[in-house]
Amino acid sequence: MRVIVLGAGLLGVTSAYYLQQIGHEVTVIDRQATPGAETSFANGGQISVSHAEPWANPSAPLKVLQWLGQEDAPLLFRLRADMRQWLWGLQFLRNCTPARTRHNIEQIVSLGTYSRGALQQLRRDTGIQYDQRTQGILHFYTDPKEFDGALAPAEQMRQLGCERQVISADEAVRIEPALAHIRPQLAGATYTAEDESGDANLFVRELARLCEQAGVRFQMGAHVTALRTAGGGIDHVELTNAEGRFERVRGDAYVLAMGSFSPLLAQPLGIRLPIYPAKGYSVTMPVKDARLAHQVSLTDDEFKLVFSRYTSASGDRLRIAGTAELNGYDRNLNPARCEAIVRRVEQLFPGAGDTTQAEFWTGLRPATPSNVPLIGRTKLPNLFLNTGHGTLGWTHSCGSGKALADIVSGRVPEVDFAFTGMPQQPQPRLLPAT
Repeated sequence: MRVIVLGAGLLGVTSAYYLQQIGHEVTVIDRQATPGAETSFANGGQISVSHAEPWANPSAPLKVLQWLGQEDAPLLFRLRADMRQWLWGLQFLRNCTPARTRHNIEQIVSLGTYSRGALQQLRRDTGIQYDQRTQGILHFYTDPKEFDGALAPAEQMRQLGCERQVISADEAVRIEPALAHIRPQLAGATYTAEDESGDANLFVRELARLCEQAGVRFQMGAHVTALRTAGGGIDHVELTNAEGRFERVRGDAYVLAMGSFSPLLAQPLGIRLPIYPAKGYSVTMPVKDARLAHQVSLTDDEFKLVFSRYTSASGDRLRIAGTAELNGYDRNLNPARCEAIVRRVEQLFPGAGDTTQAEFWTGLRPATPSNVPLIGRTKLPNLFLNTGHGTLGWTHSCGSGKALADIVSGRVPEVDFAFTGMPQQPQPRLLPAT
């Protein structure tokens, strides 16, 4: 089939890769000049199956109330006269019950484990390099209440096959000596040896290059303006191409992988996607003192920050990312939030990074109220979704792309996940491709 993929971020490019592997003729369309130039550009770098507890959990409502109006809060609802924001917020609250949280963790872990395995297989098959590290991910806690609150989700994750082990503060320092500076403040930690990290933007660009070599066509600099229907399905995509000319692009199937902008294209079709942009921040800085900088990828759950390290011929860098600001499609950098991240880095690892050369970035993460992404069919038979991955786009990208390619091809994916538009299959089997 001719498949048109809308979006050249992590989800669009991995979808294109797996669709081409099955044998489809694939075209990827994106408004940016290069793949991975928006939300995939400077994220936290973690392949983190262990980061499966959703923002919506029983402790969230009180925290959100406490953080209202606090400019450097880890999760900031900037209330607007925006019906979509309010409806999303109500759904978020509905997902804060213990039962919904357990269900959502199950979905997130299932897809994450499958996706991590798909990434590892892709790496073996292609030899792709992206400053990856396979030293695991360590979650550390400086607040005893936060640590105590992490124990039950960690136990559920272990039951689901994610080996997130609870460890002592001393064991945390043994695994990551850079934490020695804050040893007196550490309340405890968890460690998932199978998790990884790596430069998501470099991965996207390298995978796009491999896709092009295999025959995938990338139409960059093209602004998609509408999806047009006929005969009960999508007939064509309307866009303004890189030369500024109007163009129609037709295919047999269409994949909507445009992150936070997916709902804007879907709504005129009568498809309402529960996705709202959650603005995330990141800071990238050169390593100043390698002895003080962390080697293992870290998660600071109290401040909702993740820490990765990239070492390559281009230099040794620290990437710190996280927090979420629900403020519509605004992408302006908030100095207070940038400064809060740098301040926390200096508290934890003073002198490790060169803060005078810090580069700040913000991107819109496509968040669902449950943190569970939307992957699968829509009510239009030739329109498919691969969007809504929130903070876990990098973690879930390969598994989502592989599963989506199966669904487009008329197959049942190998992973047990609540895909949209089709029933769950506890014992999946492959069906003939259409």
